[in-house]
Amino acid sequence: MNSSTSITSLFSFTSPAVKRLLGWKQGDEEEKWAEKAVDSLVKKLKKKKGAMEELERALSCPGQPSKCVTIPRSLDGRLQVSHRKGLPHVIYCRVWRWPDLQSHHELKALECCEFPFGSKQKDICVNPYHYRRVETPDLRPVCYEEPEYWCSVAYYELNNRVGETFHASSRSVLVDGFTDPSNNKNRFCLGLLSNVNRNSTIEHTRRHIGKGLHLYYVGGEVYAECLSDSSIFVQSRNCNFQHGFHATTVCKIPSGCSLKIFNNQLFAQLLAQSVNHGFEVVYELTKMCTIRMSFVKGWGAEYHRQDVTSTPCWIEVHLHGPLQWLDKVLTQMGSPHNPISSVS
Repeated sequence: MNSSTSITSLFSFTSPAVKRLLGWKQGDEEEKWAEKAVDSLVKKLKKKKGAMEELERALSCPGQPSKCVTIPRSLDGRLQVSHRKGLPHVIYCRVWRWPDLQSHHELKALECCEFPFGSKQKDICVNPYHYRRVETPDLRPVCYEEPEYWCSVAYYELNNRVGETFHASSRSVLVDGFTDPSNNKNRFCLGLLSNVNRNSTIEHTRRHIGKGLHLYYVGGEVYAECLSDSSIFVQSRNCNFQHGFHATTVCKIPSGCSLKIFNNQLFAQLLAQSVNHGFEVVYELTKMCTIRMSFVKGWGAEYHRQDVTSTPCWIEVHLHGPLQWLDKVLTQMGSPHNPISSVS
């Protein structure tokens, strides 16, 4: 503990309480992290009369009945401790009972618990003796396989899908505003596509797509290069995660510039982590396999168009390899607690 922390602790009188509670810590859980986790809990419990005493009673007499020890549920149900985010009951069960605990799927609340994590109430019980450990089935590794078509591209004008979906077999694909009657397999020409609902804004935007964009897939990474004289705008959750941006951030790619919009290695890491947190968390990664890009006109927080379906001309790219990988993992995991439609 550094000197500034010690002084703060001295004046708020948390240090003795934290030290007492750390006396029941199990295993070799990182000392600093466990201390921060307990310190965070003490600050919350001190606001509730009798909560600290109840927790100490539960920890000192494991075999005796004890009451719920609750903290308020956060918006996403998780708790940030230092650089790690986790579910509160998992964090404190790990500190005081099972240091090797991996996820909430290994925990089941006892019948005496009035505020179990799974009940979705505004308070969560973090009494480690109100949970028991259950076995989770081992999942066999699922290998990544390259599909015949690495991606498909669908073109939209506002909220209308226009033309057929383009399936990319070549690792290098051009999406432009021209017409190419030769039916080149490496080129998706938007100039060929007609739409009876097309308005003047869409017509004007289409004239500015020009050379459009170059999508290329190399070494497990997908890049987008803007060949148009006008900027293109990209929403990629994988790219946003890599740069620490909000998931729905839209990035602008000016003319002549390129951006890495997907990284398979990062996706593999996130998938491996998500498997420990259950079907629904893994299913959420399907959003990362779809990338939306608009031509000429941007959207999002910085623009008056809030949604991509408000932009005149845009495309949706589906990455087949990651989607099929996810589908295999989800199939092996079995059905979710809350049914969701399968990945297409």
